[in-house]
Amino acid sequence: MSQLFSPIKLRQLEIKNRIFLSPMCQYAATDGLAGEWHAIHYGARATGGAGLLMVEATAVAPEGRITPHDLGLWDDHQTQALQPIARFIQAQDATPAIQLAHAGRKGSCAAPWLGGNPLPPNQGGWRPIAPSPLPFTPQGDAPREMRTAEIDAVVGQFVAAAHRALAAGFRVVEVHMAHGYLLHAFLSPLANQRKDEYGGSLENRMRLPLRVAAAVRDVWPESLPMFVRISATDWAPGGWDLEQSLALAGALKNIGADLIDCSSGGLIAAAAVPLAPGFQTTFAETVRREAQIATSAVGLITEAIQAEHILVSGQADAVFLGRELLRNPAWPLAAARKLGASVNWPLSYERAK
Repeated sequence: MSQLFSPIKLRQLEIKNRIFLSPMCQYAATDGLAGEWHAIHYGARATGGAGLLMVEATAVAPEGRITPHDLGLWDDHQTQALQPIARFIQAQDATPAIQLAHAGRKGSCAAPWLGGNPLPPNQGGWRPIAPSPLPFTPQGDAPREMRTAEIDAVVGQFVAAAHRALAAGFRVVEVHMAHGYLLHAFLSPLANQRKDEYGGSLENRMRLPLRVAAAVRDVWPESLPMFVRISATDWAPGGWDLEQSLALAGALKNIGADLIDCSSGGLIAAAAVPLAPGFQTTFAETVRREAQIATSAVGLITEAIQAEHILVSGQADAVFLGRELLRNPAWPLAAARKLGASVNWPLSYERAK
């Protein structure tokens, strides 16, 4: 029996295999609304055999978008646009999941293929908010430091988005605390220089992320799992690191998080990240062992044998695939053949089995 193609049960939800589509922004929405591109993109990967499909970072507020083209869940019309996508994913015996996010100081940018540069308000952008008025890059404009009332409002925005995610038909919700976006920026002392109860000590820096996670867990059904994506390290001296990540993971477990999605980096534009196959799996392994919580590994996982080894060796409970599933939506079906696993193909595709 292939471990990669064995089911995994989290709370009352059973996911058919341990291949998860990583949340990857498509920058294809209008006013936060999912459209035909999203339907085809996620539909193709659902028919391709992935066990769980995590819809890309979905903004909880208009100013929480990375670009003006991001998905959103601050409006009921956005809920309605996502419903047929979640319904189709589930009809393929896959699990529909969604990542809720706020971009913070990395918001108000052009799409990557348009340069990714900050957009001023007169070009469709807005002034980003952050824990401290520190720009993402030295060339960028400083974000506006958040007031306490705005911090409280962000918690409510995540809660409202979680309600809409459930109404849209998603079975897993993931809180985005990674890659330099708002909640990660509160965690890292390199981005958070506040002097109030949300800055300084580790306890204070974790305060908002844990408030958000607890509030989302409170409104998410008890029978369904909540994931959290973290950056296990900033890859920068004096920044967020694995030791602090372990403290965060333990606190998240106590709140009721079910799986820690272990990524890294994204806070410092110039950080030297040692990219290599499986370069982040050690984070998933350490968090899994030390915090005693399920984890997923992500980052340059491209081969079936590689993914199987990560699971069999106890480094993680599941794997998130990103670019590989962009290149090949049917990667799971091909991986099953390589590993000798028997899986169901879509009836319309069985002649290719």
